[in-house]
Amino acid sequence: MGPVNGLSVDIEDWFQVGAFESVVERDEWACLDDRVDRNVREILDLFDEVDAKATFFTLGWVAQRHTPLLLEIAARGHELASHGWDHQRVFRMERAGFAADLDRARKAIEDAGGVAVSGYRAPNFSLDRRTPWAFAELAERGYRYSSSVAPVAYGDLGWAEAPRFAFKPLPWADLVELPVTTALFAGKRLAAGGGGFFRALPYGFNRWAIRQVNRRDGRPALFYLHPWEIDPGQPRVAGAPLGPRLRHYARRGEMAARLRELIREFAWGRLDLLAYREAARLGAEERGPPSALSQDRRAG
Repeated sequence: MGPVNGLSVDIEDWFQVGAFESVVERDEWACLDDRVDRNVREILDLFDEVDAKATFFTLGWVAQRHTPLLLEIAARGHELASHGWDHQRVFRMERAGFAADLDRARKAIEDAGGVAVSGYRAPNFSLDRRTPWAFAELAERGYRYSSSVAPVAYGDLGWAEAPRFAFKPLPWADLVELPVTTALFAGKRLAAGGGGFFRALPYGFNRWAIRQVNRRDGRPALFYLHPWEIDPGQPRVAGAPLGPRLRHYARRGEMAARLRELIREFAWGRLDLLAYREAARLGAEERGPPSALSQDRRAG
């Protein structure tokens, strides 16, 4: 069996996604059809089928309203981590606002779940070259890892120059960044870590990408999904831009079956455990002996 890959769920509801931010106001959220609980519980049951453990990056806004759900996630052996308070993209914040967002979300998640939060994922992977202060804020607040970088160019998102695999962004801190998975084809990076790409592209592409990372690169892949992706019955939003709207609704009816196939085909685990292994590997690289590094890679 190959490396244990990182499995993650970004807990946000259908009305909180970036695709609809221009047509659904935040002050409307509390009045809309809340479908998070049902969808997350379906995902939990699906993961239980193969005893797959995952990290659930949770909005503080959701955590504050769904204490029983967060307790259930933790009770089933999964990790609770932060997805920020209300899905604000990091590159649209000032440093002080980002710090306040981190603190508010973490408190809500820890209060609801009864566990410590040590991981963070930026909404829409919005930590990039425009936010040079963000890693320092995470490190100063004691976060062990972030999974907030998409090392690929995609519209105004992505950080194409970032490393493809785990790295330490600060020389003075132990913080580890776990970028979402990309594959290589003809020298170009392709987004292959989940979300809309997983639904829109053939399943065979996703299998090929993960196998490339596991077998050729000898590294774990990182996969993510959202609860609304398995929910074909969610309300439809009118007025959103055509491209984002099409991506949001694409193949939602197929998502649960695709996800079941994926988690059965590969080995999966929590991102906090993956971050621990990657920190040890990075430490071995910094210390030097090539033999130690090669042994660590063989161990997965």
